[in-house]
Amino acid sequence: MIKLSVIIVNYNVKYFLEQLLHSLERACNDISSEIFVVDNASSDESVKMLKSKFPDVICIENKENLGFSKANNQAIRLAKGEYVLLLNPDTVVSEDTFKKSIAFMDDHPDAGCLGVKMLDGKGRYLPESKRGLPTPWVSFCKLSGLTTLFPKSKLFAKYYLGHLDENKNHEIEVLAGAYMFMRKTALDKTGLLDEDFFMYGEDIDLSYRFLKAGFKNFYLAETSIIHYKGESTKRGSLNYVKVFYQAMDIYAKKHFTVAGARFYHAIIRIAIYFKAFFELSKRIAGGIFLPLFDALLIFFGMFFLIDFWSKNVKEAEAYYPNLYLEAIIPAYILVWVLSIFFSGGYDKPLKIYKLVRGGIIGTIIISSIYAFLDESLRYSRALIILGGVWTIAVTVFSRIFFKIISHKRLKIDFNNQKKILIAGNLNEGKRVLSLLSQFGVEKNFSGFVVPDENLKNGDNEQIVGSYSQLESISGLLNIEEIIFCSADMPYNHIISWMESMGQEVDFKIVSPGNQSIVGSNSKNAAGDLYAVDINLSITQPSQKRNKRLMDTFLALFLLVFSPIVLLFLKEKSALWKNLFLIIGGKLSFVGYIKETDSTTSNLPNIKSGVLSPADTYQALNLDKVNIKRLNLLYARDYKVYNDIEIIRKGFSKIGRKTA
Repeated sequence: MIKLSVIIVNYNVKYFLEQLLHSLERACNDISSEIFVVDNASSDESVKMLKSKFPDVICIENKENLGFSKANNQAIRLAKGEYVLLLNPDTVVSEDTFKKSIAFMDDHPDAGCLGVKMLDGKGRYLPESKRGLPTPWVSFCKLSGLTTLFPKSKLFAKYYLGHLDENKNHEIEVLAGAYMFMRKTALDKTGLLDEDFFMYGEDIDLSYRFLKAGFKNFYLAETSIIHYKGESTKRGSLNYVKVFYQAMDIYAKKHFTVAGARFYHAIIRIAIYFKAFFELSKRIAGGIFLPLFDALLIFFGMFFLIDFWSKNVKEAEAYYPNLYLEAIIPAYILVWVLSIFFSGGYDKPLKIYKLVRGGIIGTIIISSIYAFLDESLRYSRALIILGGVWTIAVTVFSRIFFKIISHKRLKIDFNNQKKILIAGNLNEGKRVLSLLSQFGVEKNFSGFVVPDENLKNGDNEQIVGSYSQLESISGLLNIEEIIFCSADMPYNHIISWMESMGQEVDFKIVSPGNQSIVGSNSKNAAGDLYAVDINLSITQPSQKRNKRLMDTFLALFLLVFSPIVLLFLKEKSALWKNLFLIIGGKLSFVGYIKETDSTTSNLPNIKSGVLSPADTYQALNLDKVNIKRLNLLYARDYKVYNDIEIIRKGFSKIGRKTA
């Protein structure tokens, strides 16, 4: 008899799915089990990977995206296990997770459903591991932000049951769909997932139906899993609030009276407006705080520099006119702050070299403009240089100060390379190091951490310590990212390290034989990984911003001089239309090579281009393979300079018609 049926619904997360299946091989050891993967028409060759690497997995291929509920129900109808587990593809389970889940359910015959402790890719506890039913008051507190403000309150944080200790087992009300361990006989009694729910809410509905049928739901804290794309990665999004409201609308109509449902809608709408205002205010404040703070510090510094220069160099009490301090200096400050912004100085994680670069570029721009000013407005080139030095100094040291007062480990980069530590046996570690080079990852490799027994026999100078020393070595070397090699390392050890080492280190995992290194470094990002076709420069915020900036300014310049530009074009008919579309953000000068099939389907979406990388290879007859490779190289190695080079070579075609 099959003890456990594991059901995974997959949609375009091939690399995460592959890592999960490797962890399932260990977790299912000595357990009679079957694994279903329901693929919702993925375009990333997930099915091909499944059939070649995991032939024992039962694969159900859908021709369209049916949503979470319908896809799970397809497999539930075929499941033969005593227990059925709904499991997200972006998870990693410990070796003991299933054994402990089965033991708990066997010991509690009244249990209908079980959830476990979930951690995100940074090792942080995910509050959706245990939840309460979304009554009108509970839902209002969640959507209005009261739950976030009072995370441990029994009154305001009941949605995530914040008053219950996350490290102890509890009887709860609602489980997360990322890990729903269910008794099959209980599921047969309550019925399948409600297919009216497409993305959110089906787990809440099913949990409630277990309770109504007389079963109990439990939270098991004795084992942990990683859930990369936890709910915390989405709940700050206004779109998430909207989708959640739609799901709760279905839930209310199903489980509340007509009057109760109307009251529920009213409460939820008020909460949504409150949440929208709160999120908008937070984003505005968060976006302008540092630039405004920098501008004030620079201004105060310039005020004292001008006073010092007047008295000690010019030997005059008020050598410079009020216009200089009231208008010229603010203009300088605007240039410095904008230069830091476009240099990526306000992006996270903080990179000191970007602040320095922005300060230098701003000083060069100001000095260049200064040379063209009227003599009466050229007050002091020396103060511009001193102002640039002050700008760099004050921005750098203010960031260090913020780090210190926030009680976070000080690990500010003065370069563009992460300090990486690889944990695993030496041979596997060397393979991972080779993969990083293949992926073109800029790295500052600090060394290998190997099993304790290998340390005694190892004479490799790149070995910096053993597993038992991992935490202390990480702190000592100011490591920013640890890559775990799971080939000979238990997943429960990896998860334990992630949980204990805090949020100051990023984590990634590479499974045995895998060509991808999977992780998640931000609570605001769904997930990330290193892979040959995934580690793409064009997805970086600074590169997106620079591309848009270059498009806009070049289009404006060409528009002003368009009568002259037309003389140099072979194709002229659509020049003005193209330029206006580019300025409006509907088009770009350079995009992917167009192809009738889905050549670029696995690449990030960018604006269509007037030109493409193909315009630099005019003499070549590009087939589909070469087109795919050129598009991949363009996305992976993107820099504004590459666009400029393509525009230079294809300049005569910028007036051609676009689709």
